[in-house]
Parts: sequence; C-alpha cells; structure tokens
Amino acid sequence: MAVYIILIVAVLIVAAFWFRRRSRQQKRARLLATPLTAEHRVVVDRLVPITRRLPASLRPKLEGKINLFLDQITFHGNQGLEVNDSMRLSIAAQACLLIVNSPVWYETLRTVLVYPSAFRPHRNTHDGYVVHENSHGLLGESWARGPVVLSWDHALQGGLNAEAGHNVVIHEFAHQLDSLTGHTNGIPILRRGQEYEGWEKAMLKAYQSHLERVESGHPTLIDPYGATNHEEFFAEAIVTFFERSRALQREEGELYAQLSKLLDLDPARWG
Repeated sequence: MAVYIILIVAVLIVAAFWFRRRSRQQKRARLLATPLTAEHRVVVDRLVPITRRLPASLRPKLEGKINLFLDQITFHGNQGLEVNDSMRLSIAAQACLLIVNSPVWYETLRTVLVYPSAFRPHRNTHDGYVVHENSHGLLGESWARGPVVLSWDHALQGGLNAEAGHNVVIHEFAHQLDSLTGHTNGIPILRRGQEYEGWEKAMLKAYQSHLERVESGHPTLIDPYGATNHEEFFAEAIVTFFERSRALQREEGELYAQLSKLLDLDPARWG
C-alpha cells in the first residue's frame, strides 16, 4: 500500500509540474501574440520614436515582447518616485528593441529600480556595470541576474532622442544580454551560425581603434566610455548600432555586420 501511495504522490507532483509549466508556456505565447492597446501604442510612439522606424514585420513582435516584459518585471520607484504606465512602457520598449528579432530573453531579470535622476549607490564596492555621470552619481547599473537600476530623467531622454548616441536603457540591457552566458565580458550568446572567431576579430579591432582615438583625444563615433573595457565597449557599440547605425556601418563595417547578425536587425536600412 505504501508503495502505491508513493507512486500516486509522485505522479501528482509530475502532473502538477507539467501543468504549471504548460500554463506558463501558454501565457507566454498569449502575451507575445497580444498587440498593445491603441493608448499604449501612442505612448510608445511618442516616448520611444525609434520604434516608429521598425519594419512593419517587426512591430507586432516588439509589442508582444513589451507585453511579456511588463508581465515579468516589477518596477520600483526610489526616492519618492512613483513609476507610472508611461514610464514602464518607455523602459520596456527600449529594452525589448534589443531582442525584438532575437530568440534570447531576459530570463533571470525580475526587477527594475528607477530613480528620479542620477543616483548614488549606498555601498562602498560593487561588481555591477555602471554608466557614470562624472563624480556626482550614476545613470544606471546592471547586475547579473538583475536588477537593472535606471535614472528616469536619462531613460526618458535616451528614448526621446534616438540619434544622440547616448541611451542608458539600451546600454544597461546590453549588459543583461552579455551576462546571459554567465559572464559579462563583451561576448554574448552568439546566433546559430555566427562564429566566435569572426566576432572576436571584429570586436577587438574596433575596440583597439576606439581606445587609440580616445587616448589621443580624437572624437569618436562610439561614446568614449566604451574605452573602459570590453564589456563597456560592447554596451556602447550596441547603443551606436541603434542610434547611429549608418555611421557605424560606414566606419566600422565588420563590427556593424557582427552586431547585425547577433540581433538579426539592420537599422541602417530602416526608414
């Protein structure tokens, strides 16, 4: 009798696990297939105008991933900031732009912390990846497995100005992509058929050229902060890929080609 009871319990546990997994898969598929409401679409178009340039075939994918992102992520405002739907949509649209045509997902991320403006972390040391605003504070942080921390002032401006070459949301979520391998080192999970040798060659060549220009005081297409190390160069290169795509393709063709393969996007050809 005891053996039968154990067997029944085991079957029930497996069935419950299967049912829960199946329910999550169905919910995920439903969210990915759900368009934004007309009201939310207006907000995204207004606050993240780069999304209006997306090819028509990619717009439904973006909207579905925004829905999935908003369902998965909890937003917390800091220093009295109340995070509203427009703020969530702006951040979600920018974050999902990176993976709009990619099979990867921010699987381990559950929390986004939002400060009103540049912030000071309440600790002495950390291993997150940050965007500095001189000595007064940070604009963003990205931690492996989360959370992502953002200055709303700069997240808003980055979304509104799609050609400035500065975008804290894209920068920090590029770090999230980078960290999906288990290491944040400028080598993300490459696409099927994308060879590591070609990736390394293009990245190292572009990084060295960028570093030399920064050290010699020459202007750079990619933000000078990218000269900090390989992981920061990767994040800033992603920003430039979206916001100054044609110039990046012209000046660093091999790098552009690798990023285009990685994300399966070609923003230099968008309208």
